[in-house]
Amino acid sequence: MLLAIDTATRWASLALYDEAGIAAEYSWRCSAQHTRQVLPAIDHMLRATQTSVSDISALAVAQGPGSFTGLRIGLSIAKGLSLARDLPIVAIPTLDITAYAAGDPGCPLIAVLEMRRGRIVTAQYRFEEGEPVVEGEVVIRQAGTWQPPTDEPILVTGEISSELARRLLQLPGGEQIAVASQATTVRRAGFLAELAWLRLERGEPPAADELAPIYLQQPAAGAPEG
Repeated sequence: MLLAIDTATRWASLALYDEAGIAAEYSWRCSAQHTRQVLPAIDHMLRATQTSVSDISALAVAQGPGSFTGLRIGLSIAKGLSLARDLPIVAIPTLDITAYAAGDPGCPLIAVLEMRRGRIVTAQYRFEEGEPVVEGEVVIRQAGTWQPPTDEPILVTGEISSELARRLLQLPGGEQIAVASQATTVRRAGFLAELAWLRLERGEPPAADELAPIYLQQPAAGAPEG
């Protein structure tokens, strides 16, 4: 059984996954209460599925980018369980999870992550053999001024406010932009778990002991967003 932990943002999500697929999944708006809520939620999920900690054979964790505190909590829990029981950890970048959940749209896809103070993080993806591959850099942008490329159809998915969605669709060339519905873009640990399970099945090495979160730095004032 694989336990997946995603505490990268204000949305927290947990999942149990085995060869039959998702055994349990729990997602909620954590509102910066990760420290008090995540471990009890894991305990509740294990009890609800009659799963013992000894049944867990691997761990998956969202590596970032994301909030400083949220990422540290998720990684700390995963590392603690790993050290206690000598379990492998698969770390997946946060935006990879978002892109994978959308599936291959047959066109470029941009995954979005919310930050504070009106900022977002974006990364563009393409799909290879059913899995997302990032193209270019992961970039911090101002949500109020960001314009995705519109020279071809593109899907924008992830943590997108209704205000941002309306603005994108009203841009010149907005007819080329498809915005995923908010109900389908909550980042779910089931997708994190499935990605991690596939990578373990392929024999890809788990994360090293020095696993660290991925943080992004705000560009210098006046620097172009790209």
